[in-house]
Amino acid sequence: MLASSTIAALRKGITAGEITPRDIVLDVAKSIEAGNAEIGAYLSWDVEAALAEADRADTTKPLGGIPIAVKDNMNVTGQPCTCGSRILAENYTAPYDAGAIQKLRVGGAIPFGRLNMDEFAMGSSTENSALGVTRNPRDLSRVPGGSSGGSAAAVAGDLAIAALGSDTGGSIRQPAALCGCVGIKPSYGRVSRYGLVAFASSLDQIGPVTKTVEDSALLLNHLCGYDAHDSTSLNIEVPDFTATLGQDIKGLRIGLPKEYYIDGIHAGVSASVQAAIRQLESLGAIIKEISLPHTELGVATYYVLAPAEASANLARFDGVRYGHRSSSAGDLMEQYTKSRSEGFGPEVKRRILLGTYMLSSGYYDAYYIRAQKARTLIRNDFTEAFKKVDVILSPTSPTPAHKLGELKDNPLAAYLEDVFTIPVNLAGLPGISLPCGSVDVEGRALPVGLQIVGKALDEATVLRVAHAYEQSR
Repeated sequence: MLASSTIAALRKGITAGEITPRDIVLDVAKSIEAGNAEIGAYLSWDVEAALAEADRADTTKPLGGIPIAVKDNMNVTGQPCTCGSRILAENYTAPYDAGAIQKLRVGGAIPFGRLNMDEFAMGSSTENSALGVTRNPRDLSRVPGGSSGGSAAAVAGDLAIAALGSDTGGSIRQPAALCGCVGIKPSYGRVSRYGLVAFASSLDQIGPVTKTVEDSALLLNHLCGYDAHDSTSLNIEVPDFTATLGQDIKGLRIGLPKEYYIDGIHAGVSASVQAAIRQLESLGAIIKEISLPHTELGVATYYVLAPAEASANLARFDGVRYGHRSSSAGDLMEQYTKSRSEGFGPEVKRRILLGTYMLSSGYYDAYYIRAQKARTLIRNDFTEAFKKVDVILSPTSPTPAHKLGELKDNPLAAYLEDVFTIPVNLAGLPGISLPCGSVDVEGRALPVGLQIVGKALDEATVLRVAHAYEQSR
């Protein structure tokens, strides 16, 4: 089945003349039609449009003819972009390609399918989507993680070759961990945010979800690069991220933050990560204990800054320019109120209210400014740590995937699932999650994710370590 293959393998098949881009698109479409009803990874897909692109694909390009699924918060010309929200589900069609989509097209890839997500990327289970629940293909009674749950579920369930996700506090890495695939968040500024519907602009970053580390490197080669449409895009050289794959890691220093190896981590998760540490040590890596002393401030800092930025970014959804517009409103103020009340779900409303409160007169200094100072402390912790080590290693998530609905009435517990991923976004660093084993829960083997974090703009070393570990297993 071509849908279960990797980008690297499919490209070899295309180059050898054994398969065509049309073959791949048809096989992925067949897999979606067979499996999406129970997994719920896709919100929509246009087979005819993808086939038309496949027939004219330039197969000499590095990604020529490979279909890539897209999280439904990135604009693709002529396709819906709902952000998993009722407010955009009724009548919005994207009039342009996001910067990341443009770059994938330059590499020859074909955007194919719109993937489910927590509404406006606010959540870690994909249960917050207004358009349906996505299930974990490893156990359909459990969540796939989020907010890029559709991306991870599609890749892990062989409904996609690879996918794009976005990561604000762990939204690529956490679902990749829970579903058992590879997900990387590049350094902030590496990938254009133009055309990505903003949640928290200083934290959001687009990245790939793939079946292997090599595929992530291949996609990063074409996702990264300067974009004048994005004021935060870095105008720096993009290396070949595949160049360091296969190099040994002997002598490389791997840091274990003592604040990350604590009580509260699921015993099976801890055992899997400890086994991964021993495996990396056997490959010649040097394991060192380090400290990130302000780790405990991470979640609280994030849940001040992210809602504050969301409050500002989501103000544009007012029922005037685009999106849902209440049909029962009287004056302008009532139109704003009813359109937003009807269009936004409960988690989005919660975060808008939190953010507006943080930014309001009398509370701005007490919350927002203090959170910015805490963010600086967290960033400085990583700077000091990277003077002693080359990468930092931790669990991606403290627990395996929980049951659907299990945390519905406990949002704080859900927020804490991102305790190891949030600091990476606050510091703007690259981080990858890849499978490192499984735990037995109620007779089902649930995946465990290993997180590897690198210095800013050092995705190459992160990928090198991840690939060495993946290949050794």
